Amino acid sequence: QVQFVESGGGLVQPGGSLRLSCAASGSISSIYTMGWYRQAPGKQRELVATITRIGVRNYEDPAKGRFIIFRDNAKNTVDLQMNSLNPEDTAVYYCNQQPARDSLWGQGTQVTVSS
Repeated sequence: QVQFVESGGGLVQPGGSLRLSCAASGSISSIYTMGWYRQAPGKQRELVATITRIGVRNYEDPAKGRFIIFRDNAKNTVDLQMNSLNPEDTAVYYCNQQPARDSLWGQGTQVTVSS
């Protein structure tokens, strides 16, 4: 089965930007909806944004107007451009299909927003 590897996280100041990348070990063409999720300390993992195989995007409220999700079926990647970051965005970010499959969670990538 496909595996996902997330990268691109780091420490960024409030108001800054980061672009996260999710690389799949196999083809994502058969996965209708891909998503980015995050888990903040002490909180449950939550969905951030999704994109369908044909490029239809959807964002949860915290991401609307600030994040953009991209998908490249040829390269088997799903990226998340995050702008205007604030401390509440601090979390470990993961990609998975949507609905998520427990067996497909990767290590995630840490995003820390702090001055």
